[in-house]
Amino acid sequence: MKISYNWLKNYADFNLTPKDLGEVLTGVGLEVEDIIAFETIQGGLEGVVIGEVKECSKHPDADKLSVTKIGVGKGELLQIVCGAPNVAVGQKVVVALVGSTLYPTAGEKLQIKKAKIRGVESYGMICAEDEIGLSESHAGIMVLDATAIVGTSAADFFKVEKDSVLEIGLTPNRGDANSHIGVARDLATALNVTYKSKVNFTKPDISKFKFQVSNAAKPLSVEILDNEACPRYSGVTISGIEVKDSPDWLQNKLKAIGLRPINNVVDITNYVLHEYGQPLHAFDADKIRGGKVIVKKLPEGTTFKTLDGKDIKLNAEDLMICDAEGGMCIAGVYGGANSGVTATTKNIFLESAYFAPTGIRKTGTRHNLRTDAAMHFEKGCDPNITIDALKRAALLIVEMAGGKVSSEIMDIYPQPIEGWRFDVSFEGMKRLAGFDMGKDVVKEIVTRLEIKIEKEEGDILSLLVPAFKTDVKREADVVEELIRIYGYNSFALPKSLRSSLSFSPKVDAQKSENLIADMLTGTGFSEIWTNSVTHSKFEEDELLKQHQVKLLNSEGAGLDSMRSSMLYTGLEVIAYNQNRKATDLRLYEFGKTYLKVDNAYKETRHLAIFLTGKTSENNWLDKGSSYNFYHLKGYVMNILHRLGHTGFEKEISENTPYSFSLVLKIEGVEVARLGSVAKQTLAKFDIKNEVFYADLNWEYLLDKTQFTKISFTELPKFPAVRRDLAMMVNEDLQFDTIEKIAITESKKLLQEVSLFDVYKGDKIEKGKKSYAVSFVFQHPDKTLTDQEIEKVMGKLMSKYESELGAVIRKN
Repeated sequence: MKISYNWLKNYADFNLTPKDLGEVLTGVGLEVEDIIAFETIQGGLEGVVIGEVKECSKHPDADKLSVTKIGVGKGELLQIVCGAPNVAVGQKVVVALVGSTLYPTAGEKLQIKKAKIRGVESYGMICAEDEIGLSESHAGIMVLDATAIVGTSAADFFKVEKDSVLEIGLTPNRGDANSHIGVARDLATALNVTYKSKVNFTKPDISKFKFQVSNAAKPLSVEILDNEACPRYSGVTISGIEVKDSPDWLQNKLKAIGLRPINNVVDITNYVLHEYGQPLHAFDADKIRGGKVIVKKLPEGTTFKTLDGKDIKLNAEDLMICDAEGGMCIAGVYGGANSGVTATTKNIFLESAYFAPTGIRKTGTRHNLRTDAAMHFEKGCDPNITIDALKRAALLIVEMAGGKVSSEIMDIYPQPIEGWRFDVSFEGMKRLAGFDMGKDVVKEIVTRLEIKIEKEEGDILSLLVPAFKTDVKREADVVEELIRIYGYNSFALPKSLRSSLSFSPKVDAQKSENLIADMLTGTGFSEIWTNSVTHSKFEEDELLKQHQVKLLNSEGAGLDSMRSSMLYTGLEVIAYNQNRKATDLRLYEFGKTYLKVDNAYKETRHLAIFLTGKTSENNWLDKGSSYNFYHLKGYVMNILHRLGHTGFEKEISENTPYSFSLVLKIEGVEVARLGSVAKQTLAKFDIKNEVFYADLNWEYLLDKTQFTKISFTELPKFPAVRRDLAMMVNEDLQFDTIEKIAITESKKLLQEVSLFDVYKGDKIEKGKKSYAVSFVFQHPDKTLTDQEIEKVMGKLMSKYESELGAVIRKN
């Protein structure tokens, strides 16, 4: 939400710099994310002045150029080469001096420098309208009225206004602050209570205007057929208007907050929207067929043409503003092509209504129509200001567009929404806040926030909370309002802290996650957070495709489903980095995947690990090696061992999206899958380097971790002995099989078994390969003898020969 510093001063007479104002607003819960300088003409026309053409002659070396001498009010005449065909002696013109910066309507900013053009020196520039950002016209240089005073700054001549715009990150529950008046209410309350400043909060005084109906014509009737979706509908007709451009002050107000001025009527409705927070809509009264305005829902599939000419199919739950023959606009969301205000409009019907937030949100999301009006209604508007906003807008229209109010105000409000009544106690508020603000301060804050104290009896306050405060419905909510206004920095911290120790036998999920995150970060990994909403087209696993969670309404192009795998959003990160020359990456992410199984939704937390590129940067000492599968396996096994998991069932798989992968299981449940991502998958993201990816079932691992017992053994007193064994085996045999036999046959003495060499080639039989395996033995109570070791090795060799058909190679 954008709030104009100058505009805000209309409702609160504060004396703060924009920076200080931002700090105060952030303190009351309206977080100011940025403060942007705004000028009605970008750059403020600094270094641009009014000049007069004193001399003008043809350029000696260019037929289309002129050499001029310009007076700028002081010093010598400036020689400026000009290419405009309409330049002439005696003209008052706009001159950009050397050193100034221009911001053209189209194109990049332009730095004015001393230049030599076709051999003639030029000390500035005579400007056209588009070159200073005044309009899009480039029909020669600007020729000003003869009364313009030479030497006057262009900023003063064009009345350039400066403002500061505060970008506020408004939370969804703060619909009451979704306007300049709403922000001013909080600001004035905080300044008066916390900062002890005397600041007045004022709203536009519409009561001083005579709201007199005249020229009764164009009678219209209003009918609401769905009071639940439209609890209140107000309107008035204005006849004899002239649609034209808005005055500069109004255009500047709208430009400051990022809105494009359109015409006086539309600009006034936008102005009142951002002033009061109340959306309005103006219809061309002559286009309302049958003299009726009907609020209702149309049949499913009805075609409606929007104001931008698009045809959409309506849902049966979309609330519409209709005339006697059909839809005129989507209520609270978007206007129609045939009922809006145009340059020829003479009579209007002005609408000010309150629509149910839920219906507006669903309609806007359903049709991907995210308008200012819809976003205000979604957060919750005040149903009790529709008439105030209507009068404010009607009076501004009469003032700026002429015409007269030609009907009584029509107001259908069958069940007024008064607000919420409940009791609070000073003792209860003190307990929730943790400190005592004092009764007077409490009463001052709630009163200034327009919460009515209906009765005070002893320790109890009976409150009537206005309908615009949609999230204040109980004592705890009132305390939240009190604290944010009182100031989180204003109360003293307690001198003592009381706490109780608790013990839980379960694994602390966050602690375990932080443990592994620290471990990975310490080995050079970077943590990433990616969007859980992604493109369904990425998923390649046919089984997962069937269980994808699709979004009913997707605003972003292609972002149409919740992710069913952690892989693809990670690949997007890798592609983004590689496109920026960052090719050596170690990444990890904790996140959830989403599946729909048997009409139920399933969320599972995962740990994803990505390796790509080289292990280290090239330097004179080390050229760096590329990551391979065993790097990834090492990281994964370290994580699993750190969590206390050993003894995995292993499978080799070539299922998509891997070119190959190793699957690790515990009790038949897959806990990790790691391997190389298939080239066709990488090609979708234009990734050239090989990517190694591991997906750990984090949820299951944690669930099993809580039953993992940690055991400790004494450090060995006796030395370990290593023996190596070379054997020729079938090519399809996995080392895992050799390892299992070794553990089974010599588990009491065997400390470690590892594969340190593999050979395949023409020196051995086809279909065979050579393994070199090392075994480390150790006894806890004595030094092993050669005879004992040879006995174990003989036993192993016999098993390998009989069960695997291995040929033992002896030296």
